[in-house]
Amino acid sequence: MATTYTFDIFTTLDGFASYDETGDWGGYWGKHGPEFLDHRFAVLNEDQRLILGANTFRTFVEMLGPIDESELDPVNSRMRSMPTTVVSTTLAGPVDWPDATVVAGDAVDVVARLKKESDVPLRSHGSLSMNRALLDAGLVDRVQVTIFPVISGKTGVEPVFQGAADFDLELLESRTLDRHIQELIYRPTLHA
Repeated sequence: MATTYTFDIFTTLDGFASYDETGDWGGYWGKHGPEFLDHRFAVLNEDQRLILGANTFRTFVEMLGPIDESELDPVNSRMRSMPTTVVSTTLAGPVDWPDATVVAGDAVDVVARLKKESDVPLRSHGSLSMNRALLDAGLVDRVQVTIFPVISGKTGVEPVFQGAADFDLELLESRTLDRHIQELIYRPTLHA
């Protein structure tokens, strides 16, 4: 039985996943509050496997790896402890990350196999180029977009959907967190 795959992404209103070194936004663009953090912990605390591309994984290791577990907030602590598959053609294991496995190969092939074999849902956070390829291949069941209330026109980098195919989106869920952060969950269908 196939499981679901969720592409989970944080973005600005103008569609950027991060900002350059001249931006002074801070984590979550400085807009998170307790409701957002509690909700993220609950989402990540569900039984699931995290799927990451090599670049995102390297970034997470750089940001979270050297921090002592007792100093991590609950959201990042949970993310670091989740069973994780890293899809890469360049990274070799073993890696210094709890419960992470590096799988060599093309992301489309690896995720298609994992969707057939996994007993738990799959979730990817970030990993933009990998997830655009998975979207185009029809392997993404849910796109979970969390929109932070900022426009980063001058400092924004990594346009989330740049280069992806065209998709129609069916809204499955929506919520407002801390009175200004929007979370939207869609089912994508390739636009014909």
